Amino acid sequence: MKVTLLGTGSPLPDPHRAGPATLVQAGATNLLVDCGRGVLMRLAAAGLPTPALLTAQLLTHLHSDHVTDFNDVVTTRWVTSPVDSPLPVVGPPGTTAFAARTLEMLRDDIGYRMTHHDDLGWEPGVTVGEVLEGPVDLPGAADAGVTVTAAPTDHRPVSPTVGYRIEHEGRAVVLAGDTVPCEGLDRLLAGADVYVQTVIRDDVIRRIPLQRLQDVCDYHSTVADAARTAARAGVRTLVLTHMVPAPAPGTEGEWIELAREHFDGEVLAPDDLGTVEL
Repeated sequence: MKVTLLGTGSPLPDPHRAGPATLVQAGATNLLVDCGRGVLMRLAAAGLPTPALLTAQLLTHLHSDHVTDFNDVVTTRWVTSPVDSPLPVVGPPGTTAFAARTLEMLRDDIGYRMTHHDDLGWEPGVTVGEVLEGPVDLPGAADAGVTVTAAPTDHRPVSPTVGYRIEHEGRAVVLAGDTVPCEGLDRLLAGADVYVQTVIRDDVIRRIPLQRLQDVCDYHSTVADAARTAARAGVRTLVLTHMVPAPAPGTEGEWIELAREHFDGEVLAPDDLGTVEL
């Protein structure tokens, strides 16, 4: 398996980091987890020039920064596919309604393009599977030897939220999204090879006199939280992403050292397009 951190940024626009999105590739299976700001640019840079090549879109939750470019994924898949190819989408309860609202928002654009292109005889489509716990059914995944399992996470008051465990050829990667440590995450992580976790520096945030920013401290994992969770689960590699506040270029090592105080395994804090091979 190959894990590509397409976007490692936070809700605040950053000149160096796109919004939250991760690509997991296992054989011919391409799974996009979340779809934050700039995802298709990063996807193209990672070697997938069109979302028509995606096996499925997985969503951890419906916070705006994690789904900002969902409409771009849907539209671009539609206009670059030679045949009708609905996008398989998996997410927590509420995803069906979210996808329907997105398609309705695109109604004008759909009409313009179908009027202009005679060979575009179908509207964009999505097939949504809502999950909270257990196996995730994806087209072609079983034949490719890929299994996906979901479990609930804790990002309250954002609820429900889920994390995913993706397995292939005896290797496992867990993508947690936004969450504090919780029992569902522990179950996903047991014995995993790679753990990708959104993290914050609460020691930095609490010195910034903005209540709205300080509010993020109660529903995200700190670096120490993620490191302790990784140690408890016995994972090999902890990958820090969606770092808040975004580290200045060259200071990512500070985050890694904080994690190493609680976790003896490998710790990474990649830039956009950083990869992990399993």
